Amino acid sequence: MTSDLTPAQPEWRNTAILKWRAFLDDREDQVFLVLTLLIGALVGLIVVAFIEITGRFGARLYPPDAAAWRRFLVPVAGSLLMGYLLYRYFPDARGSGVPQTKAALYARGGYISLSTVVGKFFCTSVTLASGIPLGREGPAVQVGGGIASVLGRTLGLRPEKVKALLPVGAAAAVAAAFNTPLAAVLFALEEVVGDLHAPVLGSVVLASATSWGVLRLLLGNEPLFQVPQYQLVTSWELIAYGILGIAGGVVSAAFSQLLLRLRAWFKRQPALTVWFQPVAGGLVVGLMGCFVPSVMGVGYQYVGDVLNDSLTLKLMLTLLVLKLVATAVSYASGNAGGIFGPSLFLGAMLGGAVGSVAQHFFPSHVASPGAYALVGMGTAFAGIIRAPMTSVVMIFEITRDYSVIVPLMLSNLVSYFIASRLQKEPIYEVLAEQDGIHLPKFGSRQQTRRQVNQILRPAGQVLSGGETVGRALELARSTELRTWIVSDPRGVLGLLTREQLESAGEKGNLDASVSTLLKAEEFPHVHADHSLDEVLERMGAFRVDVLPVVSRANVRQLLGVVRLKDVLEAYGVAVKAQI
Repeated sequence: MTSDLTPAQPEWRNTAILKWRAFLDDREDQVFLVLTLLIGALVGLIVVAFIEITGRFGARLYPPDAAAWRRFLVPVAGSLLMGYLLYRYFPDARGSGVPQTKAALYARGGYISLSTVVGKFFCTSVTLASGIPLGREGPAVQVGGGIASVLGRTLGLRPEKVKALLPVGAAAAVAAAFNTPLAAVLFALEEVVGDLHAPVLGSVVLASATSWGVLRLLLGNEPLFQVPQYQLVTSWELIAYGILGIAGGVVSAAFSQLLLRLRAWFKRQPALTVWFQPVAGGLVVGLMGCFVPSVMGVGYQYVGDVLNDSLTLKLMLTLLVLKLVATAVSYASGNAGGIFGPSLFLGAMLGGAVGSVAQHFFPSHVASPGAYALVGMGTAFAGIIRAPMTSVVMIFEITRDYSVIVPLMLSNLVSYFIASRLQKEPIYEVLAEQDGIHLPKFGSRQQTRRQVNQILRPAGQVLSGGETVGRALELARSTELRTWIVSDPRGVLGLLTREQLESAGEKGNLDASVSTLLKAEEFPHVHADHSLDEVLERMGAFRVDVLPVVSRANVRQLLGVVRLKDVLEAYGVAVKAQI
């Protein structure tokens, strides 16, 4: 005979849990502060391990003087092994880590599993050590956010406090990965949270400083790149930096669109191919590596060379094209790794090439190509990542050279403008949408006084997609509702108005299913954190009085509805008639 009762917990354990919860109720802010310090220290240690493991193993597995067959075999074998591990054990560890962290913050209640943290660290280490040209910084962000999430949940913090810890872990990761504590704070607020005035600012600063302190204690305080002192030769040189900004915007948009289109193609392939799709990236990198070994890995040593004027124009252009294609294919095919490092590499090669051309024609009026490579790093980062403030501060902290700050700001602004026109949606938001996650736009992340979750109500009666038009008309005529939600076992299909049903009935389509009346495009909807202003705009645009409220993690998952009557009442407008 079996029992459904769970085993009783020991009395001492129950007592300890009750005491901890009581302490947490009174001292949650103090616990949060201590946890911030702990997260900063742990993330700093893990990033140091990232740096050491990938650097040491990479140098052993594919040294520049290795045989061509070895440079081909290592990335292919590494991507094959990593692809199987991601498919079989760590499905949430695929990709960069930044969009996944943002998805956890806005769509999953701050939840990142411990297995994802472990898988992200291990799979990214395998990827980078085998020469796949992706970065460690994005994965470090997800690992840092995951550690924060795991610790917060383990200690029993409220869900909103657990969510607040994710940007704390992200800032700690970037601070250690780039040795840039100030840029890490800006990135966490500008890109992850989307609000430079977020209440977690103090905790983000504290975690960033702690993580940076751990990095400095273990690896020293050397900047990521050693560069000579640069200066603006003449004011006319700003024209050349403006041209660099235009080129950076075009290259950034080209890279983003190539990556996104390739990834969309890979996601359309049969599910059985997912586990070996990353081999496509390994094959591309391996073939390129046979002839141009410097294309393998993230390539920070070559960035240092171009900053110090040690690369030829031909090699810079070659690496720019090859690295752009190799990175796009490697990421799109599902390898674990980020695009932070590759964006800096692409920007350095582009900037060095533009600087070489400028110096050839105007040798006495422009700085050395290294100065343009330095500005180009920020230019590409601003165009691809779409975090212009972070890019300016990051390049300054990486190189500790303030002399090119004005050209850097000018070039970044131009690149950001051009890239946002050619590729309207930021790359991280599109990557999340390809995974079915609908992240809030920058403006909508601000907390507003009136939000959908304040007036959310159960959906009530919903039409089945297989219901006939005739039966749906009978239901519509028996109630005062003007707008109906249509769903099937997969979730929400769309919206139908009474007028649409009446029109279908007049055409003699009474036996047709209501799903045939729906249009193919995405149906109007809102999320729980949308403002009521947004609700009114969408109701007016689609001429409906009811909108489904759906999950950001799954647009088909119905959480409830928001009605025009309730919106008006929230604004203090009395509605006498039922809508």
